[in-house]
Amino acid sequence: MNNNDEVVLEPELLSLVLSRMLNKTIVRADSQLKKLQGGTLGNVQLVTGRAETSEGENLPYKIVWKTQKKFERYGDPGSWRREYDLHTSNFSKIFSESLRLPECYHAEINDDEIQLWLEYIDGVSGVDLTLEMYKRVSEGLGRFQGKLYAEQPDTLRNLTNLSEVDFVRKNYQRYRSWDVLFDYIRSEDCDISAHLCNMLIDFDNNADEIFSKIEQLPVVFCHRDFWIENILYTGNAFVLIDWDTTGWGYLGEDLASLIADEMDLSHMIEAYQKCVPLYYKGLSEYVDLSHINDRFMFEIIVAMFGYRLLESYKFANSPEDKSLYLNTLQKIYELGEL
Repeated sequence: MNNNDEVVLEPELLSLVLSRMLNKTIVRADSQLKKLQGGTLGNVQLVTGRAETSEGENLPYKIVWKTQKKFERYGDPGSWRREYDLHTSNFSKIFSESLRLPECYHAEINDDEIQLWLEYIDGVSGVDLTLEMYKRVSEGLGRFQGKLYAEQPDTLRNLTNLSEVDFVRKNYQRYRSWDVLFDYIRSEDCDISAHLCNMLIDFDNNADEIFSKIEQLPVVFCHRDFWIENILYTGNAFVLIDWDTTGWGYLGEDLASLIADEMDLSHMIEAYQKCVPLYYKGLSEYVDLSHINDRFMFEIIVAMFGYRLLESYKFANSPEDKSLYLNTLQKIYELGEL
Protein backbone atom coordinates (compact mmCIF):
# COMPACT_ATOMS: atom_id res chain seq x y z
CA MET A 1 0.00 0.00 0.00
CA ASN A 2 1.13 3.60 -0.57
CA ASN A 3 1.16 6.47 1.92
CA ASN A 4 -2.50 7.22 1.21
CA ASP A 5 -3.49 3.64 2.08
CA GLU A 6 -4.61 3.09 -1.51
CA VAL A 7 -4.32 -0.53 -2.53
CA VAL A 8 -1.59 -1.22 -5.06
CA LEU A 9 -1.60 -4.78 -6.39
CA GLU A 10 1.69 -5.88 -7.98
CA PRO A 11 1.04 -8.09 -11.03
CA GLU A 12 4.20 -10.15 -10.55
CA LEU A 13 3.34 -10.91 -6.93
CA LEU A 14 -0.22 -11.83 -7.85
CA SER A 15 1.02 -14.28 -10.49
CA LEU A 16 3.42 -15.83 -7.98
CA VAL A 17 0.70 -16.26 -5.36
CA LEU A 18 -1.81 -17.70 -7.82
CA SER A 19 0.80 -20.12 -9.15
CA ARG A 20 1.12 -21.53 -5.64
CA MET A 21 -2.62 -21.59 -5.04
CA LEU A 22 -3.57 -23.20 -8.35
CA ASN A 23 -0.42 -25.36 -8.58
CA LYS A 24 0.11 -24.13 -12.13
CA THR A 25 2.41 -21.55 -13.71
CA ILE A 26 0.42 -18.33 -14.00
CA VAL A 27 1.72 -15.88 -16.60
CA ARG A 28 -0.86 -13.13 -16.09
CA ALA A 29 -4.09 -12.43 -14.23
CA ASP A 30 -6.70 -9.73 -14.09
CA SER A 31 -8.10 -8.68 -10.73
CA GLN A 32 -11.00 -6.99 -8.99
CA LEU A 33 -10.76 -5.98 -5.34
CA LYS A 34 -13.50 -5.83 -2.74
CA LYS A 35 -12.82 -4.73 0.81
CA LEU A 36 -13.97 -7.35 3.30
CA GLN A 37 -13.08 -5.59 6.52
CA GLY A 38 -10.54 -3.16 7.82
CA GLY A 39 -10.04 0.04 9.75
CA THR A 40 -7.00 1.38 11.53
CA LEU A 41 -5.35 -1.97 12.19
CA GLY A 42 -5.67 -3.93 9.00
CA ASN A 43 -6.92 -4.07 5.45
CA VAL A 44 -8.53 -7.23 4.09
CA GLN A 45 -9.37 -7.48 0.41
CA LEU A 46 -11.12 -10.18 -1.59
CA VAL A 47 -9.25 -10.46 -4.88
CA THR A 48 -11.10 -12.14 -7.73
CA GLY A 49 -10.52 -12.55 -11.43
CA ARG A 50 -9.21 -14.95 -14.04
CA ALA A 51 -5.69 -16.29 -14.32
CA GLU A 52 -3.94 -17.43 -17.50
CA THR A 53 -1.61 -20.41 -17.21
CA SER A 54 1.52 -21.11 -19.25
CA GLU A 55 -0.47 -23.79 -21.03
CA GLY A 56 -3.15 -21.35 -22.16
CA GLU A 57 -5.83 -22.22 -19.56
CA ASN A 58 -8.03 -19.42 -18.24
CA LEU A 59 -9.02 -20.14 -14.64
CA PRO A 60 -11.27 -18.25 -12.20
CA TYR A 61 -9.89 -17.55 -8.73
CA LYS A 62 -10.74 -16.04 -5.36
CA ILE A 63 -8.14 -15.21 -2.75
CA VAL A 64 -7.88 -13.03 0.36
CA TRP A 65 -5.14 -10.41 0.60
CA LYS A 66 -4.53 -9.13 4.12
CA THR A 67 -2.15 -6.31 5.01
CA GLN A 68 -1.38 -5.38 8.59
CA LYS A 69 0.62 -2.39 9.74
CA LYS A 70 2.46 -2.31 13.04
CA PHE A 71 0.35 -1.25 16.00
CA GLU A 72 0.54 -1.44 19.76
CA ARG A 73 -1.93 -3.71 21.57
CA TYR A 74 -1.93 -3.30 25.34
CA GLY A 75 0.24 -5.94 26.97
CA ASP A 76 0.91 -7.74 23.69
CA PRO A 77 3.58 -5.97 21.60
CA GLY A 78 4.10 -8.82 19.12
CA SER A 79 0.44 -9.02 18.17
CA TRP A 80 0.71 -7.00 14.94
CA ARG A 81 3.03 -9.54 13.25
CA ARG A 82 1.83 -12.73 14.94
CA GLU A 83 -0.13 -14.08 11.97
CA TYR A 84 2.96 -13.72 9.79
CA ASP A 85 5.03 -15.62 12.35
CA LEU A 86 2.43 -18.38 12.59
CA HIS A 87 1.95 -18.81 8.86
CA THR A 88 5.71 -18.98 8.23
CA SER A 89 6.10 -21.74 10.83
CA ASN A 90 4.69 -25.27 10.93
CA PHE A 91 1.66 -23.95 12.79
CA SER A 92 -0.91 -25.42 10.39
CA LYS A 93 0.20 -28.95 11.28
CA ILE A 94 -1.49 -28.84 14.70
CA PHE A 95 -4.98 -28.70 13.16
CA SER A 96 -7.40 -31.39 12.04
CA GLU A 97 -9.70 -31.66 9.04
CA SER A 98 -12.66 -30.52 11.14
CA LEU A 99 -11.02 -27.48 12.82
CA ARG A 100 -8.39 -25.52 10.96
CA LEU A 101 -7.17 -22.14 9.74
CA PRO A 102 -7.11 -20.89 6.12
CA GLU A 103 -4.22 -22.04 3.99
CA CYS A 104 -1.59 -19.36 3.43
CA TYR A 105 -0.10 -19.17 -0.08
CA HIS A 106 2.32 -16.34 0.55
CA ALA A 107 3.51 -14.27 3.52
CA GLU A 108 6.00 -11.44 3.68
CA ILE A 109 7.10 -8.72 6.07
CA ASN A 110 8.47 -5.35 5.03
CA ASP A 111 9.61 -2.97 7.76
CA ASP A 112 6.45 -2.38 9.82
CA GLU A 113 3.89 -4.16 7.63
CA ILE A 114 2.96 -7.75 6.88
CA GLN A 115 1.17 -9.16 3.86
CA LEU A 116 -0.72 -12.46 3.83
CA TRP A 117 -2.33 -14.16 0.85
CA LEU A 118 -4.92 -16.56 2.23
CA GLU A 119 -7.45 -19.13 1.14
CA TYR A 120 -10.90 -17.69 0.60
CA ILE A 121 -13.45 -19.49 2.76
CA ASP A 122 -17.06 -19.58 1.58
CA GLY A 123 -18.81 -20.49 4.81
CA VAL A 124 -21.51 -19.66 7.34
CA SER A 125 -20.44 -17.08 9.90
CA GLY A 126 -21.64 -14.39 12.29
CA VAL A 127 -25.32 -14.23 13.09
CA ASP A 128 -26.02 -16.99 10.56
CA LEU A 129 -24.37 -19.59 12.80
CA THR A 130 -27.02 -21.87 14.32
CA LEU A 131 -27.20 -23.32 17.80
CA GLU A 132 -26.28 -26.71 16.35
CA MET A 133 -23.14 -25.14 14.86
CA TYR A 134 -22.31 -23.56 18.22
CA LYS A 135 -22.58 -26.98 19.83
CA ARG A 136 -20.38 -28.66 17.24
CA VAL A 137 -17.65 -26.05 17.37
CA SER A 138 -17.68 -26.07 21.20
CA GLU A 139 -17.03 -29.80 21.36
CA GLY A 140 -14.47 -29.52 18.57
CA LEU A 141 -12.69 -26.69 20.38
CA GLY A 142 -12.52 -28.73 23.58
CA ARG A 143 -11.13 -31.75 21.71
CA PHE A 144 -8.59 -29.56 19.87
CA GLN A 145 -7.33 -27.86 23.04
CA GLY A 146 -7.32 -31.09 25.03
CA LYS A 147 -5.31 -32.96 22.40
CA LEU A 148 -2.68 -30.22 22.22
CA TYR A 149 -2.55 -30.06 26.03
CA ALA A 150 -1.93 -33.78 26.26
CA GLU A 151 0.53 -34.10 23.39
CA GLN A 152 2.48 -30.81 23.73
CA PRO A 153 3.69 -30.91 20.10
CA ASP A 154 7.07 -29.41 19.26
CA THR A 155 5.36 -27.13 16.74
CA LEU A 156 3.67 -25.26 19.59
CA ARG A 157 6.58 -25.33 22.02
CA ASN A 158 8.87 -23.82 19.37
CA LEU A 159 6.62 -20.81 18.69
CA THR A 160 8.12 -17.68 20.26
CA ASN A 161 5.55 -14.97 19.48
CA LEU A 162 2.43 -15.97 21.41
CA SER A 163 0.33 -13.91 23.82
CA GLU A 164 1.01 -14.56 27.50
CA VAL A 165 -1.02 -16.70 29.82
CA ASP A 166 -2.05 -13.83 32.13
CA PHE A 167 -3.49 -11.73 29.29
CA VAL A 168 -7.05 -11.86 30.68
CA ARG A 169 -6.01 -10.89 34.19
CA LYS A 170 -3.90 -7.98 32.96
CA ASN A 171 -6.76 -6.63 30.85
CA TYR A 172 -9.20 -6.96 33.74
CA GLN A 173 -6.78 -5.09 36.03
CA ARG A 174 -6.38 -2.39 33.41
CA TYR A 175 -10.14 -1.82 33.28
CA ARG A 176 -10.45 -1.99 37.06
CA SER A 177 -7.80 0.71 37.48
CA TRP A 178 -9.76 3.07 35.23
CA ASP A 179 -11.58 5.36 37.66
CA VAL A 180 -14.13 6.42 35.03
CA LEU A 181 -15.59 2.91 35.11
CA PHE A 182 -14.65 1.78 38.62
CA ASP A 183 -16.23 4.82 40.27
CA TYR A 184 -19.22 4.89 37.93
CA ILE A 185 -20.76 1.64 39.14
CA ARG A 186 -20.27 2.81 42.72
CA SER A 187 -21.80 6.24 42.26
CA GLU A 188 -25.33 7.52 42.87
CA ASP A 189 -25.38 8.82 39.28
CA CYS A 190 -25.03 5.36 37.77
CA ASP A 191 -28.09 4.51 35.68
CA ILE A 192 -27.38 0.77 35.51
CA SER A 193 -29.50 -1.56 37.62
CA ALA A 194 -28.03 -2.27 41.05
CA HIS A 195 -27.85 -6.03 40.53
CA LEU A 196 -25.63 -5.56 37.45
CA CYS A 197 -23.36 -3.11 39.27
CA ASN A 198 -23.16 -5.52 42.18
CA MET A 199 -22.15 -8.35 39.84
CA LEU A 200 -19.09 -6.35 38.82
CA ILE A 201 -18.41 -5.03 42.33
CA ASP A 202 -18.62 -8.52 43.82
CA PHE A 203 -16.14 -9.73 41.22
CA ASP A 204 -13.80 -6.85 42.11
CA ASN A 205 -14.04 -7.67 45.80
CA ASN A 206 -13.18 -11.32 45.17
CA ALA A 207 -10.90 -10.94 42.14
CA ASP A 208 -7.73 -12.23 43.81
CA GLU A 209 -9.46 -15.37 45.02
CA ILE A 210 -11.23 -15.92 41.69
CA PHE A 211 -8.07 -15.54 39.65
CA SER A 212 -6.13 -17.78 42.03
CA LYS A 213 -8.66 -20.52 41.21
CA ILE A 214 -8.65 -19.77 37.48
CA GLU A 215 -4.87 -20.02 37.52
CA GLN A 216 -5.15 -23.61 38.75
CA LEU A 217 -6.89 -24.56 35.50
CA PRO A 218 -4.98 -26.22 32.65
CA VAL A 219 -3.11 -23.79 30.43
CA VAL A 220 -4.22 -24.44 26.86
CA PHE A 221 -3.61 -23.02 23.41
CA CYS A 222 -6.21 -20.27 22.82
CA HIS A 223 -7.35 -18.38 19.74
CA ARG A 224 -8.31 -15.46 22.01
CA ASP A 225 -10.66 -13.81 19.52
CA PHE A 226 -13.07 -16.72 19.24
CA TRP A 227 -16.21 -14.83 18.31
CA ILE A 228 -18.86 -15.40 15.68
CA GLU A 229 -17.26 -13.32 12.90
CA ASN A 230 -14.01 -15.28 13.14
CA ILE A 231 -15.68 -18.70 12.83
CA LEU A 232 -16.66 -19.95 9.37
CA TYR A 233 -18.52 -23.23 8.93
CA THR A 234 -18.13 -24.90 5.55
CA GLY A 235 -20.29 -27.99 6.16
CA ASN A 236 -17.20 -30.14 6.60
CA ALA A 237 -15.07 -28.01 8.89
CA PHE A 238 -14.89 -24.97 11.08
CA VAL A 239 -12.25 -22.55 9.78
CA LEU A 240 -10.93 -19.93 12.20
CA ILE A 241 -9.54 -16.60 10.99
CA ASP A 242 -7.70 -13.67 12.63
CA TRP A 243 -5.03 -15.29 14.79
CA ASP A 244 -3.23 -12.12 15.88
CA THR A 245 -4.20 -12.44 19.58
CA THR A 246 -3.52 -16.16 19.93
CA GLY A 247 -1.40 -17.63 22.67
CA TRP A 248 -1.44 -19.47 25.97
CA GLY A 249 -4.45 -19.04 28.23
CA TYR A 250 -6.67 -20.83 30.68
CA LEU A 251 -9.21 -23.44 29.78
CA GLY A 252 -12.52 -21.78 28.95
CA GLU A 253 -11.31 -18.44 27.60
CA ASP A 254 -12.28 -19.14 23.98
CA LEU A 255 -15.64 -20.59 24.93
CA ALA A 256 -16.34 -17.45 26.99
CA SER A 257 -15.79 -15.39 23.83
CA LEU A 258 -18.08 -17.62 21.80
CA ILE A 259 -20.90 -17.21 24.31
CA ALA A 260 -20.55 -13.56 25.34
CA ASP A 261 -19.07 -11.72 22.38
CA GLU A 262 -22.03 -10.54 20.25
CA MET A 263 -24.00 -13.77 20.32
CA ASP A 264 -27.74 -13.46 19.58
CA LEU A 265 -29.02 -12.70 23.08
CA SER A 266 -32.18 -14.73 22.54
CA HIS A 267 -30.00 -17.85 22.34
CA MET A 268 -27.31 -16.98 24.88
CA ILE A 269 -28.69 -18.87 27.88
CA GLU A 270 -29.46 -21.99 25.87
CA ALA A 271 -26.07 -21.85 24.14
CA TYR A 272 -24.33 -21.64 27.51
CA GLN A 273 -26.30 -24.61 28.84
CA LYS A 274 -25.61 -26.70 25.73
CA CYS A 275 -22.09 -25.63 24.79
CA VAL A 276 -20.31 -25.77 28.15
CA PRO A 277 -20.98 -29.50 28.70
CA LEU A 278 -19.96 -30.26 25.10
CA TYR A 279 -16.75 -28.26 25.53
CA TYR A 280 -16.02 -30.31 28.66
CA LYS A 281 -16.84 -33.48 26.74
CA GLY A 282 -14.26 -32.69 24.07
CA LEU A 283 -11.64 -31.75 26.66
CA SER A 284 -12.29 -34.81 28.81
CA GLU A 285 -11.02 -37.10 26.05
CA TYR A 286 -7.53 -35.84 26.98
CA VAL A 287 -7.75 -33.83 30.23
CA ASP A 288 -8.85 -34.74 33.77
CA LEU A 289 -11.68 -32.35 34.62
CA SER A 290 -12.72 -33.90 37.93
CA HIS A 291 -11.58 -30.83 39.92
CA ILE A 292 -13.40 -28.28 37.74
CA ASN A 293 -16.77 -26.75 38.59
CA ASP A 294 -19.19 -24.88 36.35
CA ARG A 295 -18.89 -21.60 38.23
CA PHE A 296 -15.49 -20.80 36.76
CA MET A 297 -16.93 -20.38 33.24
CA PHE A 298 -19.28 -17.64 34.46
CA GLU A 299 -16.38 -16.00 36.30
CA ILE A 300 -14.17 -16.02 33.20
CA ILE A 301 -16.99 -14.38 31.22
CA VAL A 302 -17.32 -11.62 33.84
CA ALA A 303 -13.55 -11.14 33.91
CA MET A 304 -13.35 -10.85 30.12
CA PHE A 305 -16.53 -8.96 29.31
CA GLY A 306 -17.91 -7.26 32.44
CA TYR A 307 -15.95 -4.01 32.33
CA ARG A 308 -15.60 -4.21 28.56
CA LEU A 309 -19.38 -4.09 28.17
CA LEU A 310 -19.62 -1.38 30.82
CA GLU A 311 -17.19 0.76 28.83
CA SER A 312 -19.17 0.15 25.64
CA TYR A 313 -22.42 1.08 27.41
CA LYS A 314 -21.07 4.25 28.98
CA PHE A 315 -19.62 5.60 25.74
CA ALA A 316 -22.21 4.29 23.25
CA ASN A 317 -23.50 6.85 20.77
CA SER A 318 -27.04 5.55 20.36
CA PRO A 319 -29.85 4.29 22.62
CA GLU A 320 -29.93 1.07 20.57
CA ASP A 321 -26.27 0.34 21.31
CA LYS A 322 -26.70 1.18 24.98
CA SER A 323 -29.63 -1.23 25.16
CA LEU A 324 -27.61 -4.00 23.50
CA TYR A 325 -24.68 -3.70 25.93
CA LEU A 326 -26.98 -3.47 28.93
CA ASN A 327 -28.99 -6.49 27.82
CA THR A 328 -25.78 -8.46 27.34
CA LEU A 329 -24.73 -7.66 30.89
CA GLN A 330 -28.18 -8.80 32.03
CA LYS A 331 -27.77 -12.12 30.21
CA ILE A 332 -24.38 -12.62 31.81
CA TYR A 333 -25.97 -12.00 35.19
CA GLU A 334 -28.56 -14.65 34.39
CA LEU A 335 -25.79 -17.11 33.55
CA GLY A 336 -24.55 -16.66 37.10
CA GLU A 337 -28.00 -17.54 38.44
CA LEU A 338 -28.19 -20.89 36.62
